Parts: sequence; C-alpha cells; structure tokens
Amino acid sequence: MTDEKNEIEKLIDNMITSGDELVDNLKHVLPDSLAESMVMFHESNVSNLKKIREFLNK
Repeated sequence: MTDEKNEIEKLIDNMITSGDELVDNLKHVLPDSLAESMVMFHESNVSNLKKIREFLNK
C-alpha cells in the first residue's frame, strides 16, 4: 500500500504543478473574466487535491 500511496502523491503533485503551468500560460492570452474564472477553478482543484493527499496521510 505504501508504494501505491507514494504513486498517488506523486500524481497529485504532478497534477498541481501541471495545472499551475497551464494557468500561468493561459491567463495571459485569455480575456480577464475567463482567466479569472480559470484561476478560481484551478485553486479549487488544488484545494481538493491537497485534501485527498491529507486523507492519504492519515
């Protein structure tokens, strides 16, 4: 189970990092209102991913 847990944590970290990069690249080319919505959506996803990671570490 420990190996699976580590793989899931790596996947979560990768999802957060990739999402950060995507948002940073797209928010400069999208209209402000759409960019703001995308940033808020990403922040929500990051929050949920961190909660999943915390749950795994219990």
